[in-house]
Amino acid sequence: MGETQTTAALAEPFGNFPQILAANAAELGDRPAMRDDDGEISWAELGDRVERIAARLVEDGLARGQSVAILGYSSIPYALVFLAAVRAGGVAAPLTTSASPEQLAGMASDSGASHIFVDRAKLAELGEDCFPGMTRIVLDEELEGWMAAEGTQAPAFDPQPGDPFNIIYSSGTTGVPKGIVHSHQMRWRQFAATASSWLENGLPVRTLASTPLYSNTTMVAFLPPLLAGGTVRVMRKFDVLRWLEFAQADRTTVTMLVPVQYRRLMQEPRFDEFDLSALQIKYCTSAPFPADLKREVLDRMPGALIEIYSMTEGGVVCLLEAHKFPDKLHTVGRPAPGSELKVLDDNDRPVAPGEAGNLIGRSQTMMMGYKNQPAKTQEGYWTDPESGEVWQRMGDIGRVDAEGFVELVGRAKDMIISGGFNIFPVDLEDELVKEDEVIEAAVIGVPSERWGETPVGFVTLRAGSRDCEEIRAAVNARLGKTQRLAQLHAVDEMPRSHIGKLLKTDLREEAVRRGLPE
Repeated sequence: MGETQTTAALAEPFGNFPQILAANAAELGDRPAMRDDDGEISWAELGDRVERIAARLVEDGLARGQSVAILGYSSIPYALVFLAAVRAGGVAAPLTTSASPEQLAGMASDSGASHIFVDRAKLAELGEDCFPGMTRIVLDEELEGWMAAEGTQAPAFDPQPGDPFNIIYSSGTTGVPKGIVHSHQMRWRQFAATASSWLENGLPVRTLASTPLYSNTTMVAFLPPLLAGGTVRVMRKFDVLRWLEFAQADRTTVTMLVPVQYRRLMQEPRFDEFDLSALQIKYCTSAPFPADLKREVLDRMPGALIEIYSMTEGGVVCLLEAHKFPDKLHTVGRPAPGSELKVLDDNDRPVAPGEAGNLIGRSQTMMMGYKNQPAKTQEGYWTDPESGEVWQRMGDIGRVDAEGFVELVGRAKDMIISGGFNIFPVDLEDELVKEDEVIEAAVIGVPSERWGETPVGFVTLRAGSRDCEEIRAAVNARLGKTQRLAQLHAVDEMPRSHIGKLLKTDLREEAVRRGLPE
């Protein structure tokens, strides 16, 4: 697999991502590079098509640093365009399929792309008049005929550390999502080290990516395995049984899943029928990962379990090697090497050790900024008044224990202030899930004339459970007077984003529909 040459290149402080892919393609030839729901391509085919797509982009006038927009389900053609945009000296700009037509138009415009690659299913949904003024290529129908002739090489591109690599659009629920710009240097620091560690440990790299390619989460199972000369499978859409079938058939060794996907796997009645013995590393990120679920995953799925806590924007990166620290499953681990963390109060002063406060962090993997939004970029930063160092506000409230492990208490915007007291939703959620009937719990703050805000809970329940009022009474009996739940509602399923983040804004709207407490 060219481990010696590749590992040496990956050990450098900076490198040429497209050049390593081209070297892998030349050396690995007929070995499988990518699989999707429709088939697979070899390394030689991947290298050829990336060059031909990149050559056509340059021929069409793509400028260095200009974006290439991509919209559709995860597939091999989608992945090829992403890689070719970078190879051509451009910027991969995958757009969020779950966004509204207005948001998509706004993202496309914000990206500055002149080309948009869209699959037939999304085009049918949006209509033929979408994205006027842009060169539009239908991914799953026109790409092969559109790219340059077989054997064509794109002009040489020598990336510099500060060149933009991709834009990831945030999962905002209102307005046009912010475009988070990552540089070649940031991506190299993130993924070259990951790929290098796999190769040094002799790991056969066969990954399964089941979250969308427009999500930053997915990059861990997409970019490092290609640097390592491995094989990547991308799924059009996550389905529990299909995931299990793919993992078994491919002998998957590495995967990235979000917590809701782990929960659905654990709930699958046929889970134990599948052979997952090849799994060596399982990653998780993007949303709170309950300790009880981590424990079940450790018990029932082979291989290491690593939780990653960070932001698409960058900031601190915390890692929890859950298989090594079974007594720390309630935390997100400790800052990774090269990452720093501070805990500040609302006046940006350090809190006492062990106290909860606003998390800020910095590392070598910070975004370049939000595209076209310098003011918003600055809003997310905290500058140390003494050193002038720039840190990223993480948006979370947390505390650090005596051993340096970070426990998240909640999102800063979700903290409830009731009668002048701060209430952390996670404390109430932890009490709710102690009840045998409760599968999952979420707590929000709603307006209250008496208290300013008051907590309201939502739960998913097992069949045959007690009435919500009985559960609420049992939990309130264990809570402090200022923490008690004003209401508790049962829902069939928690509202979530495309990568499993709980949408508390939707729960607040649901609370209003059901009638706020007096």
